[in-house]
Amino acid sequence: MVSVVPILHALPDLLSMTSSIFRMNCWFEGHVQGVGFRYQTMNVAKGFEVAGTVQNLTDGRVHLCAEGEESEVQAFQEAVAEELKSYIRQAEIKTDSGPRTCQGFRILQ
Repeated sequence: MVSVVPILHALPDLLSMTSSIFRMNCWFEGHVQGVGFRYQTMNVAKGFEVAGTVQNLTDGRVHLCAEGEESEVQAFQEAVAEELKSYIRQAEIKTDSGPRTCQGFRILQ
């Protein structure tokens, strides 16, 4: 007798990795490095159902990538922008959808 329970148990994980998910990439310019921007973004992320990353770029910008339900991701980005508006001069946003690439939210070095 062959057990199918492990396969069925793993099915939700497989589906979440292959189904299409909303993704937002946002590049923040201004005085956004050396001020705790990434850590504050991480704290804001705790209040939203999003997955993604935030990292400093060598050109002085900060890149935020967030995935999840479109309305949740947009609300998250707006909350980050509001929380850190005194540091942000400009933000460039691009959105798309595709397979999930992140689990959880973390700071990249």
